Amino acid sequence: MSDERPPVIEESTAAEGSPVRLHVYDSVTQWVWGAAVSISSALARSLQGKARARLLLSGGTTPTAVYIALSKAPLDWQHIDVALVDERWLLPDDPDSNARLVRESLLQRNGAAARFETLTRPGRGIEEAVATANMHARQPTDVVVLGMGEDGHTASLFPRMRDLDLALDTSAAYVAVDASGCAGAGKWLRRISLTPAGLRPAHTRLLLIRGQKKRDLLDRVLDGDDPYEYPARIAFTTPGAPLHVHWCP
Repeated sequence: MSDERPPVIEESTAAEGSPVRLHVYDSVTQWVWGAAVSISSALARSLQGKARARLLLSGGTTPTAVYIALSKAPLDWQHIDVALVDERWLLPDDPDSNARLVRESLLQRNGAAARFETLTRPGRGIEEAVATANMHARQPTDVVVLGMGEDGHTASLFPRMRDLDLALDTSAAYVAVDASGCAGAGKWLRRISLTPAGLRPAHTRLLLIRGQKKRDLLDRVLDGDDPYEYPARIAFTTPGAPLHVHWCP
């Protein structure tokens, strides 16, 4: 991994003690490797203190290159459990599923040795799938990689979504959600999503974003604490670890 990595430029623009650390890169290449190294380092630290580490990943097009770079890391992948932040109600091999994206990007090369937990499975109803996800979540999560949609959603928690209050307040790590009426959900309205309760145990939280539009949105998200307006705010308002935002133009 280190043989291919260009010099990484990181600038922490948040004050010490802030719940948010902003890491700024000059190029997409530096952003990819900077984020991959941060995730890899966090997993390596976890494995120094316990037998297994748990990594939760988001879908979408933005993090794919980071996952490919991470798959080359010389980690003890046989002792890493990889799971999902959220999933559309699709089979794991569906081209539009987050599970397939993770399989085709991270679970290759060195990363192929990791143990992968999908949120959906053939023959399993959504309530059973949620119950299984919550059972797996009894193993505390170490590292969570989040994304942020143009509407300010994260995971599958959308602004003013039906029953968003229940998802935000539950003690369960995962819930089934109905994103009807939420434009950011596209055609995939039934989903399973991580909750603030599921995010809380992680010692490392990362948010991967690119482009000026997302940077401008980030400024609006950080300028408040109401998760009903921007659910992405749970990334830094949920008690626990600081949020490391990795951004490039």
